[in-house]
Amino acid sequence: MLGSIDYTKWIWRNCPVAWKGQYTSGHLGSPSLVLEAVASQDLWVWHAFFGVVGSNNDVNVLDQAPIFQDLLIRKASDAPFTINGHEYKFGYYLTNEIYPTYSTFVKAFRHPIEPRDKFFKRRQEGARKDVERAFGVLKAK
Repeated sequence: MLGSIDYTKWIWRNCPVAWKGQYTSGHLGSPSLVLEAVASQDLWVWHAFFGVVGSNNDVNVLDQAPIFQDLLIRKASDAPFTINGHEYKFGYYLTNEIYPTYSTFVKAFRHPIEPRDKFFKRRQEGARKDVERAFGVLKAK
């Protein structure tokens, strides 16, 4: 696992007046950026990317983020691992259900029935708290 990936809205309090219109979305009413981050359990932020002008949602930022560009052009470093006899070439990120279905994203089961699936979901949701905790530390006043 390379870490947990998530996004958060970041209110840009000191946004230059000339840029306010470009960075203000209708539902927030004040200039903001979307921060994409990958964080680990020890609050180490392995990747951070502030979305570009007009990127008001997670999908826009994901499409423009440099973190997956190497995968798309097949130049990413190998991080091989094996699970249940199946070999994987690249590392993976823990995500929630809103993310697209990419081979590098591992989402929790929506409605787990089997005890092992319920266990996996609890553990994954616990690990996903790492990135949420990192956002909390970054946003602390």
